[in-house]
Amino acid sequence: MTRFLKFRNEFNGITVSDVATISRPLTLERFRTDIVNDAPRVDSSTLVQLLLDQQQQLSAVEQFSRDHLSRDHSPDARPDQAQYYSRLLPAAEPGPGQQYAFEVDLDRCSGCKACVTACHALNGLDEQETWRDVGLLVGGTESAPVMQHVTAACHHCLEPACMSACPVDAYEKDPKTGIVRHLDDQCFGCQYCTLACPYDVPKYHQQKGIVRKCDMCSNRLANGEAPACVQACPHEAIAIRIIETARIIENAEADHFLPAAPEPYLTLPTTTYRSTRVFPRNMLPADYYSVNPQHPHWPLIIMLVLTQLSVGAFTTGSILGWMLPVELGPLLRPYLATSALLLGLLALGASTLHLGRPQYAYRGLIGLRHSWLSREILAFGVFSHLAIPYAALCWLVTLPGVKAAGWDEWLLNWLPGLEIAVAVTGAIGVYCSVMIYAFTKRELWSVERTAIRFGLTSAMLGIATTWVSLTIMRLFISSTTLTLASMLTPPLIQGLLFTTLLKLSYDASLLRHLANFRNTPLKRSAVLVLGVLQPVSVARMVCGAIGGIAIPAYVLCQEPEQVGQGILLTIVLPLVAWTFCLLGELFERYLFFAAVSSPRMPGGLRT
Repeated sequence: MTRFLKFRNEFNGITVSDVATISRPLTLERFRTDIVNDAPRVDSSTLVQLLLDQQQQLSAVEQFSRDHLSRDHSPDARPDQAQYYSRLLPAAEPGPGQQYAFEVDLDRCSGCKACVTACHALNGLDEQETWRDVGLLVGGTESAPVMQHVTAACHHCLEPACMSACPVDAYEKDPKTGIVRHLDDQCFGCQYCTLACPYDVPKYHQQKGIVRKCDMCSNRLANGEAPACVQACPHEAIAIRIIETARIIENAEADHFLPAAPEPYLTLPTTTYRSTRVFPRNMLPADYYSVNPQHPHWPLIIMLVLTQLSVGAFTTGSILGWMLPVELGPLLRPYLATSALLLGLLALGASTLHLGRPQYAYRGLIGLRHSWLSREILAFGVFSHLAIPYAALCWLVTLPGVKAAGWDEWLLNWLPGLEIAVAVTGAIGVYCSVMIYAFTKRELWSVERTAIRFGLTSAMLGIATTWVSLTIMRLFISSTTLTLASMLTPPLIQGLLFTTLLKLSYDASLLRHLANFRNTPLKRSAVLVLGVLQPVSVARMVCGAIGGIAIPAYVLCQEPEQVGQGILLTIVLPLVAWTFCLLGELFERYLFFAAVSSPRMPGGLRT
């Protein structure tokens, strides 16, 4: 408005003759008199000169940028609000062996959630998206209760699990400030970091298909401005300090962070929580006894079950190849290899549905040096590239032209070696799958428990798939199949019975943790299995019992000469058993994801 009034006053000062001079057409006569002969021009108060002067001045945005976003931290250039939060920021930048970190004064935190609101507003988060949360610790006695609010965001750990787990290197830790940033453009939405972080910091954005997290408002911090949460806290409970990284490592040895929070030795979080009070020994998060199912991740369920089925089928076929006579082995190989290959390729295709941005799936090998997910992608990629030519060769040796040319014997000499290579690379892929979940340090996903689950699934479904492949072979080849069926059916059924009993028994062993006095993570998982997830648990046991115990036991009780005869015993029952076994393992893998106890920072009361 001031600039407009100035413009109006100066415009009013222009005379009629000045305007006439300005608006007069530029003729040859005027050019000679005004330009060539250096005739007197309109003075600086004319409209044209005024407009030219206005173009040389800074706009309002440019003026604000110069005054408030200057890297010169002199008093005149600092933000207007700096007087209120300057003492909450370090006086200098971190030096060697140091980094920035949040410091939370628990005595000042009132749980007002002003920090949550400011973070949400200033970072432009969506309605249900939060990068900072406020939890509650409760304890004490009825006569002297204690309640403590806790504000938490990313801890910018010394050894961030999110960065180690990421297969596309979408995280970086600033070597100078120690701030862990997420690179949104690099992320392809695999969500592995949300499982790897023990503090539940990275949040998946469904619409954008990527993960996002707190970066300590690094852009503001670099310009001498406090992060949003620091500025908004009315009690100055949050500050940015410089910490010694060696001290963080020493403190992690004492295992002192927050009551019932994930152990600090996992990732070495740098946030410091301080208080002048001594918390009672029974201080626990308000949501400590609440148990809630986790996200099941259906694409991962399908991928894990079918890849293990495929690997188990190839491994079973490799073992049978050494047991069968030379003339019978080539009969079963094409059908078994094709079944295992198609289901394996279906599994790899389903895995891309878990990505928020599947068009960038090719980036999955970037983190091969440190990410188990990248290693799994590589292992199953090699597995599929070996399985495809192996299945093709299995069919090639059965062609009459190949036999007539005498090439079948040469190819048969190469098939066993290629078959072993397929089984070995598949087993490596399953091992990488085990380590993906063991890396998260969740008790239900420990190396031992996950390896037993995945290994028994591979064995059980591999045997069931071999039995079905034998059935499919009987539909196309009538001669010599009776001998092969009579040889293979009894050991396959016995193997299916044995592995199913082991698998169901191991799954049921989780319930023994209900007797624990302490509310351990495994006890929480057992409570979920018998609580809100009970229908899935019952369906899992029923399907496994029908497909892996009842039907195989019925077939095994028949007379040996009847096993290879009749549509019911040779076609219908094997297909039904395989279907129920597969459904049972899909339900089991659902429980694997949904019943896991997820570590997190203290939360609030939940209804």
